[in-house]
Amino acid sequence: MFPIRHLLLIALPLVLRPAFAEAPAADLIIEHARIWTVDRARPEAEALAVRGERIVAVGSEREVGAWRGPTTRVIDAHGHRVVPGFNDAHVHFSDGGASLTAVQLNDVTSLAEFSRRLAEYARGVPSGSWIQGGNWDETKWSPAELPTRQAIDAVTAGNPVAISRYDGHLVLANSRALALAGITAATADPAGGMIVRDAHGEPTGALKDAAIELLARVIPAPTPTERRRSIERAMREAASLGVTSVQDMANPPLDYSDLGTLAELLGEGRLTARFYVAPLITGVEDQAKLGIRRAFGGSWLRIGAVKGYADGSLGSRTAYFFEPFDDQPGFRGLLGETMQPLSKMRGYLERADSGGLQVCIHAIGDAAISTVLDLYTGIAERGGARDRRWRIEHAQHMAAKDFDRFATLGVIASVQPYHAIDDGRWAESRIGRERSSRTYAFRTFLDHRVHVAFGTDWPVAPLDPMLTLYAATTRATLDGRNPGGWFPEQKVTIEEAIEAYTLGSAYAEFQESEKGTIAAGKLADFVELSEDILHLPPAELRRVKVLRTVVGGREVYRAASP
Repeated sequence: MFPIRHLLLIALPLVLRPAFAEAPAADLIIEHARIWTVDRARPEAEALAVRGERIVAVGSEREVGAWRGPTTRVIDAHGHRVVPGFNDAHVHFSDGGASLTAVQLNDVTSLAEFSRRLAEYARGVPSGSWIQGGNWDETKWSPAELPTRQAIDAVTAGNPVAISRYDGHLVLANSRALALAGITAATADPAGGMIVRDAHGEPTGALKDAAIELLARVIPAPTPTERRRSIERAMREAASLGVTSVQDMANPPLDYSDLGTLAELLGEGRLTARFYVAPLITGVEDQAKLGIRRAFGGSWLRIGAVKGYADGSLGSRTAYFFEPFDDQPGFRGLLGETMQPLSKMRGYLERADSGGLQVCIHAIGDAAISTVLDLYTGIAERGGARDRRWRIEHAQHMAAKDFDRFATLGVIASVQPYHAIDDGRWAESRIGRERSSRTYAFRTFLDHRVHVAFGTDWPVAPLDPMLTLYAATTRATLDGRNPGGWFPEQKVTIEEAIEAYTLGSAYAEFQESEKGTIAAGKLADFVELSEDILHLPPAELRRVKVLRTVVGGREVYRAASP
């Protein structure tokens, strides 16, 4: 999938360390392991050695044993599989941490249960404080209809409510929240957004995409203490799942508070995952005017990327398509607010490109993806060829003509396989069989030699890498109706999936020389697993657990028992 750079000038002297040399001993050795290195020059190994934050040797027990000293900590892996640390290429990290203690609505199966669970949660919330979170999914209900404010007003009268659909592109507000935001029948739909209305023109409480901002502006931001707790909670979750790096994609509104909290934790030596943070492209000047360029920072915290939006989501019917939705004739979705007019987004892209910043654009519908590729093409023609590593986040529903354009432009497909087995339950009812055949087209991307990076979009989908690997290799939808795979021709192998989740994601943040493989000279980020995922039937990947997570040579998680 990717050209792999090998640090041979560093690696060979370290692995072949002569016995007579007075070189320092390793701090840590992992032995009796089955190591999948994702290094094509030497994919399998038995042991590895770490000194400081970096791997100094990978190879046989004999080779690595030369690094053992009187103070070396030696861990017996008992034959377990060890892989590079997982690098989630698309998360909303503090939101994910906050979701762990917010009201949980994703698994409810009826409107009645939705209201009941919200009522239970509201009883434990101080009067007047906002209720958020939720991650509800009406496609699991019968009938599968959007909830309204009337369904929750009676049980949340003491609190304003803004609970998100699981894709984050639709929020349900109660009447109290709408009143605080001043949203009425007279409020116009903003560009790139929609206020859902009833037959009389009154807001139902459902707000789509840019319309969410009308509500967000009156919701108090988390306090510094709340934000820190969310990030610390999220780091514990990540460590327990073997996620050692995350690429944190901004959501509106533009807010650097998370970055400030991460810097504070870095200064205290308390980060347990590595971060690449991409604020919103609307604030491109903030980094460009300081001369910050792509992947600026240190191994634990980097900036230098910006994130934009081209459209919404399929679930909220706000993804932007060439043809109308099958179940909503005449409606093609919504082009994002920053894409109206296109000259606005072009200006942001030109400034980012001239400043050497990496660009990551959310695009889900085929027309949105194609439009972003058009914009990228124009920038490249004016600015000349160079290693930009433009990204399209999600890249879900492709036009057939655009796979080659991804490859030609060197655009990275930053994709989230779990969405395929979730959306696959109902996607064909919205866009039909033919368009669905190019949905979550992982195999087609790889066959066109497109760089692919795996992530989750957490908290939209679970953070657990095992579920992502399961989704990519089986494509078995969550409703059990496609055990052989939804469009099974788009499956990838377990080796390809691991590579996309490690080296592929590292490439997507300009860090493939630093992490993504287990090789001498690279950062010592790796994970010990309960089972050998390379030889396990893909359908059983969901049961695999993380036994140990190491980041920079430091153990940040160990399971209570194997």
